[in-house]
Amino acid sequence: MEQKTKPRIGITIGDISGIGPEVVLKTLSDNRVLHYCTPIIYGSASAVNKYRKLLGLENFNFQTIQSFDQLHPKKTSVLNCVEEEIEFTPGTPTPATGALARAALLRAAQDLKDGHIQAVVTAPIDKDNTQGEGFQFPGHTEFFTTYFNAPESLMFLVADGFRVATVTGHLPLKEVANQITPELLIRKLTILDNSLRRDFGIQKPRIAVLGLNPHAGENGLLGTEETEIVIPVIEQLKNKGNLVFGPFPADGFFGTRSYQKFDATLALYHDQGLIPFKTLAFERGVNFTAGLPIVRTSPDHGTAYDIAGQNRADETSFREALFAAVDILRARTGV
Repeated sequence: MEQKTKPRIGITIGDISGIGPEVVLKTLSDNRVLHYCTPIIYGSASAVNKYRKLLGLENFNFQTIQSFDQLHPKKTSVLNCVEEEIEFTPGTPTPATGALARAALLRAAQDLKDGHIQAVVTAPIDKDNTQGEGFQFPGHTEFFTTYFNAPESLMFLVADGFRVATVTGHLPLKEVANQITPELLIRKLTILDNSLRRDFGIQKPRIAVLGLNPHAGENGLLGTEETEIVIPVIEQLKNKGNLVFGPFPADGFFGTRSYQKFDATLALYHDQGLIPFKTLAFERGVNFTAGLPIVRTSPDHGTAYDIAGQNRADETSFREALFAAVDILRARTGV
């Protein structure tokens, strides 16, 4: 890729007491990444430097910038999002590490809106510890959806050709059934179909829909959501020419690897989709927020405080998230 077409990718550092800095620095230690994008880390230069020394990452180099006219296309830049130097211990989140994660996220989102960066890759946050002014959301997905005034978005997990999306996201399980309506299901399936076409270049996407209940309701014996909601929606979209199939019992669907016959699978709630996805693709999985005017990806793992600072974190998922952001931008722009 020529330098003039290289996208600027913002990277939010996440909670610096988790494994975010480690997977970010390990990914960017490979200078070949700079052939594909210009990375800007939103966080703290002192924290980045501390991890560089702690992990012995001699190949990782960066420059600290105050403005975008200081960017160098062949260097990783770090943009300080708080003025004070933060004292922290890997594995131990504090209000200060949560505040930095929040500040990095808010600054990157504003720069994305202003066009200074073309996409953002978010390192893991502690959702509870990050709450505060400007961020009062269950997670990144809800934050970006609101920030960019999108009517709806979709949590979309991808790993090569294995793709799983969810109708409901960070929602207590007891509330899921009441949230599943024909209107919501149609909106999510529409976003999914559009994203497969626009972001992944699939002209006629084949989508599988899972049932809500065991055995997909067993014809109403184990629940009626499938017969009353899911099946009518599938038939409605089929009549419009969409390649939508189901509802499939979730256990057998993944157990028999039936997902391989489809371009994407729509799960009806968070764990129904994420448990099989992370079981099958945890190390390389990417979380992509579909349906937004901007591109946001992240690794499919959390802060992993138990191994933070121990040089044990695998950066594969973060690296895949960074390249996924570049690939989706290419698909959208045709560059």
